[in-house]
Amino acid sequence: MTTGDTWAPSERSGAVRPALIPAVYDASALPDPLPADGAGEVSLWLVRTVPDAGLNDTAVLDAAERKRTAAFVRPVDRDTYATSHGALRHLLGAYLDRDPAEIRFVREPCPCCDKPHGRPALAGAGTPPLHFSLSHTGDMALIGFARTPVGVDIEKPASPRTVAEVSGMLHPRERATLDALPEAGRPAAFARCWTRKEAYLKGTGSGLAGDLMTTTLVGAGPEPVEVPGWEMADVTVPEGYAAACAIRAAAATA
Repeated sequence: MTTGDTWAPSERSGAVRPALIPAVYDASALPDPLPADGAGEVSLWLVRTVPDAGLNDTAVLDAAERKRTAAFVRPVDRDTYATSHGALRHLLGAYLDRDPAEIRFVREPCPCCDKPHGRPALAGAGTPPLHFSLSHTGDMALIGFARTPVGVDIEKPASPRTVAEVSGMLHPRERATLDALPEAGRPAAFARCWTRKEAYLKGTGSGLAGDLMTTTLVGAGPEPVEVPGWEMADVTVPEGYAAACAIRAAAATA
């Protein structure tokens, strides 16, 4: 693996998986093409969403995105949403050789209820398909692209109090891992676990539906627990954040 390059998780099956290192997005960023047969590879981008980064290009957003941007009360939330979605469009435009403002999105059927609120996808996706995932929090966003379904998540570690309140949503083995740690070490472990779980569930398209947070085991320790049919790894992000990526294995079925 090289910094900002694509990652082929199948190359590391059975090995200790290092944290992935995303490329840092700027206004001139042009991604390397994802190979048409690049199933199992993922390209990651880290986006700084602070206003002085010069990336807040609302002109490429569609009407729904501009309406959503305007609805945020806090300026930091408006900047984060607009900048991350603008970066997504610019990167998709570069991958697809299309005008970023002309890209249209749809929602795939939810795997739990078959209603149209599953993973976001490209309208009229070509062959081979290009899958993507976007997550943002604070002044950071993480975007992933792959030829197979992919999910990413970035979070700020929660307070010890929040960890105590929310850890009941985790798998029993994950809760046991947290309980075995000193209180000061639990927020980081919880953030590792939560981002892995959200990345996986976003990749499947099920989100936080039902009891999937409790029944899906991804682990809260230093290494992710293997999920059948998926490859998972933590992502290197700035201090004060945690992130993870999950990509469906090339040979796996939905």
